[in-house]
Amino acid sequence: MDYANPDVLVSTEWLAKHLNAPDVRVVDASWQLPGSEQNALEEFENLHIPGAVYFDVDDIADTDVDLPHMLPSPETFSSKVRKLGLGDGLKIVVYDSSGGYLAAARVWWMFRVFGHDDVAVLNGGLPKWQEENRPLESGPARPRERHFTARMDNTLTRDLGQITANLESRREQVVDARNRSRFSGTKPEPRPAKRLGHIPGSVNLPIGALMDPADGFTLRPADDIAAAFERAGVDRGKPVIATCGSGITAAVVALALYLLGHKDVPVYDGSWAEWGNRDDTPVEI
Repeated sequence: MDYANPDVLVSTEWLAKHLNAPDVRVVDASWQLPGSEQNALEEFENLHIPGAVYFDVDDIADTDVDLPHMLPSPETFSSKVRKLGLGDGLKIVVYDSSGGYLAAARVWWMFRVFGHDDVAVLNGGLPKWQEENRPLESGPARPRERHFTARMDNTLTRDLGQITANLESRREQVVDARNRSRFSGTKPEPRPAKRLGHIPGSVNLPIGALMDPADGFTLRPADDIAAAFERAGVDRGKPVIATCGSGITAAVVALALYLLGHKDVPVYDGSWAEWGNRDDTPVEI
């Protein structure tokens, strides 16, 4: 079968042809896990797709809470992206240095949360762009400010209270995008966690299962993605909530389901960084 919503993915060929279009903006959302010696901003300034601006998920966030890169207020989001030259009436194409399926999916989801639906992910991201010897540039971005109107869509997010209530109702399936050892609690989290394991009743679908093994940075065809959800025990006829370690890779699950026709998949923003650090939340091993 074909993707039900193919426009959410942009090919490198399409972007190369539209790189200078006045209504297209390119966003580099590269991000590194805690403990990494790499600096995503420095890497951006060393090498990026021409015209791209850098979106820092740790900066465009609610910095008043003790949880990583939580959604900011609509006012903060609007103010931050406006300074990046990202605004109303533009098609926004997001990529990252992993291939587009870590923070790029998160940024895609964030724009949709704040009411901007004309946003897509570059299939294959920077690795595919480089593999094809397409143009690159260096140096800091110099965007022109543009107005952004934020309209928050709360249906695309879930909080602690909603996840707790779902333990009883089981109205929504919880799909955890972490790797199997973190899901099972046999290996530690990349950031401090009081407890290991997973939310009771959740199922595990590591994002690697959604990647094409031929290259590791493009998404699988629709049939393969659907089969991966089926193997994980996900009933696509029922609502899904996506979760992970801190709300980054959960957005990959939301993106994959969007491709299959499920446009309203929410992300549990706090994810395990919140759930695993409380004393009042049940855990399964």
